[in-house]
Amino acid sequence: MKTTPIFLFSILLLGACGGPAARAKRPGAKAQAAAAVQAEPKTYTYRIAATYPHSTGAYTQGLQYVDGTMWEGTGQHGESVVRKTDLATGKTEVMARLPRSEFGEGITLLGGKLYQLTWQSNTAHVYSLENGKLQKIRDFRYPGEGWGLTTDGEKLYMSDGTATIHTVDPATFRREKRVTVTYKGAPVEYLNELEWIGGKIWANVYTTDQIVVIDPATGVVEGVVDLAGLLPETEMTATTDVLNGIAYDAEGDRIFVTGKNWPRLYEIEITEK
Repeated sequence: MKTTPIFLFSILLLGACGGPAARAKRPGAKAQAAAAVQAEPKTYTYRIAATYPHSTGAYTQGLQYVDGTMWEGTGQHGESVVRKTDLATGKTEVMARLPRSEFGEGITLLGGKLYQLTWQSNTAHVYSLENGKLQKIRDFRYPGEGWGLTTDGEKLYMSDGTATIHTVDPATFRREKRVTVTYKGAPVEYLNELEWIGGKIWANVYTTDQIVVIDPATGVVEGVVDLAGLLPETEMTATTDVLNGIAYDAEGDRIFVTGKNWPRLYEIEITEK
């Protein structure tokens, strides 16, 4: 899951001009008409409100802020862990490790449990969270790849690297429905890490500096947050990878973002362009 960074709108332009996905299935007249009446997506820029240290050894796949603690799931074979960080002190503790055969992906916490996806092992791990500790309680199997995971407080929402977001029952991990995410009528592929913010799903678009703000009921992209230039080039090294990781502090109304092997985690404020 590592490629040369590309711009979100380049992906969409490729599809519109007849890329493989577009050639496989072109939208009919009804779909084109529906796209025409969609509201113009808003575009946002950012301001850095605060910065925090982040391990350059953490290949960030999942991020969630709960009760003062930043939870993070990391990837790479042999390096996939779930860890937690106290932002106030910077203290980090590894809570769970995956076997070398598994590549960790998105995480989310719901109902006293932490759910963790794996990339190509078709397995979701479920841990109980008691007294600040994780205890593995069961696994679920699912088809296809696992990428991002978030929750609205009742259901889980899962991405798989395509333009699809699945609604998942946390008790059984059964997929109940799905939506195709579209930007001006065109599908948005490579949906990665997810976060639920204000009734919308925010999603990193893999290999880009963009986050899309999605209506979970329709899949329509209502906004695009452009985070280009967030990590200065002077702080990039040969191992620095792409933007990935969104967390939301609902009580403090704070948004956090980071990237794979980045030295910093950022608290940002967004404004409409």
